[in-house]
Amino acid sequence: MKAFAPLLLACSCCLPAAAQTNTESVPMQALGTFEVKVQPQTADNPPAQASGLGRLSLDKRFHGDLEASGQGEMLASGDGSKSGAYVALEKITGTLHGRSGSFVMVHRALMVQGTPQEWTVTVVPESGTGALEGLSGSMRIVIEGGKHSYDFSYTLE
Repeated sequence: MKAFAPLLLACSCCLPAAAQTNTESVPMQALGTFEVKVQPQTADNPPAQASGLGRLSLDKRFHGDLEASGQGEMLASGDGSKSGAYVALEKITGTLHGRSGSFVMVHRALMVQGTPQEWTVTVVPESGTGALEGLSGSMRIVIEGGKHSYDFSYTLE
């Protein structure tokens, strides 16, 4: 499923992030860069093997306003070159503008004829821990010149 990596990369550029805001919280923005390793995983049971879906692990290192590591799993359909889709869950642990804790993000993307559509990366409600409890928001990922960066719009209650 290494061929699916282009969908992950193509889906993660240039689409707007919609910030979730709370009327009691001031919208914030975190910017920085990250590295990601995507590794194909073997389906571990007969129904998963029969599905033909790809399973991949994610391992990220964030730098900038978000200093953290992220680990997760992705399920993918298609090879990412024309049409396909992926969903993923990723747990991020570290500091966001100096506040320590963790939170979970859910990824969802569709690729239609080689063009990313309906791509979102959003904080799972009530997943924040420590000083990140009450976190909500969404992240836009940009890939330019082979380098990854993020624009994270968020609020903290």
